[in-house]
Amino acid sequence: MTRKVQITETILRDAHQSQAATRMKLSEMLPIAEKLDRVGYFSLECWGGATFDSCLRFLNEDPWDRLRALREAMPKTKLQMLLRGQNLLGYKNYADDVVDIFVEKAIKNGINIVRMFDALNDIRNLQRSIQAVNKHNGICEVALSYTTSPVHNEEYFVNLAVKLKDLGAHILCIKDMANLLLPYDAYKLVKAIKSKVDIPIHLHTHNTSGTGDMTYLKAIEAGVDIVDTALSPMANGTSQPTTESLVATLQGTEYDTGLDLRLLSEIAEYFQKVAARLKADGFLSEKVLKVDVNALIYQVPGGMLSNLINQLKEQGKSDKLQEVMQEVPNVRKDFGYPPLVTPTSQIVGTQAVLNVVTGERYKMVTKESKGLLRGEYGQLPATPDPEIVKKCIGDDTIITERMADSLEPEFEKSKIEVGGYYRSDEDVLSYAMFPAVAPKFFQWREARDREIDSELIDTKNKVFPV
Repeated sequence: MTRKVQITETILRDAHQSQAATRMKLSEMLPIAEKLDRVGYFSLECWGGATFDSCLRFLNEDPWDRLRALREAMPKTKLQMLLRGQNLLGYKNYADDVVDIFVEKAIKNGINIVRMFDALNDIRNLQRSIQAVNKHNGICEVALSYTTSPVHNEEYFVNLAVKLKDLGAHILCIKDMANLLLPYDAYKLVKAIKSKVDIPIHLHTHNTSGTGDMTYLKAIEAGVDIVDTALSPMANGTSQPTTESLVATLQGTEYDTGLDLRLLSEIAEYFQKVAARLKADGFLSEKVLKVDVNALIYQVPGGMLSNLINQLKEQGKSDKLQEVMQEVPNVRKDFGYPPLVTPTSQIVGTQAVLNVVTGERYKMVTKESKGLLRGEYGQLPATPDPEIVKKCIGDDTIITERMADSLEPEFEKSKIEVGGYYRSDEDVLSYAMFPAVAPKFFQWREARDREIDSELIDTKNKVFPV
């Protein structure tokens, strides 16, 4: 019996987020879009995660324009995004009305599959986005944020999978953001989940510790339905295992993907030039391409590692990377073993940087670290260290209810604040996500459009010789 394994391609999102600080431009995606659309992927992950922030903050791109352009350029392929549950694409909980409208607009503008996760696996933070995706006829893929700790075991994840399926998930994703899921553990976990739920299982991993390909093979043997891979120019290391290699490995077997290796090779050749540009501009570091078995100790996912490297580089402290990596699991234990995925990876990572750079643990504490310990992001998997809690937040009250229940509707208020920059509800959502960044982009957009209008007027007024 043939059981075709399906592929989600990550080159347009997670691959460059993990390796190159999410700096690939739309202009580098569109020339190859027609060929990508011909491959026959299960889906193309191209939006969400850090792409939204990066578009506005660094690339002077409207993320909504990017989505619409990719949708038009790839009409045959399902487009997939990554959503942080109640955090959407930002770094805090948003009110339910913003969640509802964001999901509606994402699907309307071209997203087919919404993969959502909560950094703490707190299902209360996933309920609203699951409802919204189902309401607007999207495909709802809900992720288990995989990690290892004294409280995270096979039974924990199987129980979580059952709850998420019952909440309305169409697909379950095992999201192994730090490449911690080892091959034989993957086999057992996929088998265990498959015995309890009857919807497709999608596995996402990286190759940080060098085990990603083996993990995929064992998961495929256990019955996993879909896996995430990246084309070779931005694969491996902190990114996903290589698309071409897995397709070749499975050819002629009962798991054959059916994808054309020659076409994939042509597309990869194009992306070699993009990778070269990212490397020349200083975004693609050799450090994120090498196998680091210490990832199994530090549990640092790819995007987090590239951001830590950039943070230390900006402060002239690149030599402190190893110390910071060693401090990450200590902070994670202090904070109650949160899985390290956005936003908790940034919170724990930044706190580890501060602990090392200042020379004293918790001498400086970010407001996000305080928020995590207060329960603003949800329920921590384990009880955090009481002494650290006391040092960081004193006698502040710990939140035990669903944080979003205490939030007033925000969309209309954000619309007023956008003011004269308003062109669409999508602008309001950009502002709601990134209120400090979006106005700068709006200002740049207005200046660009004025310049374009001025050039058009000049052209109309010119007298050309006959």
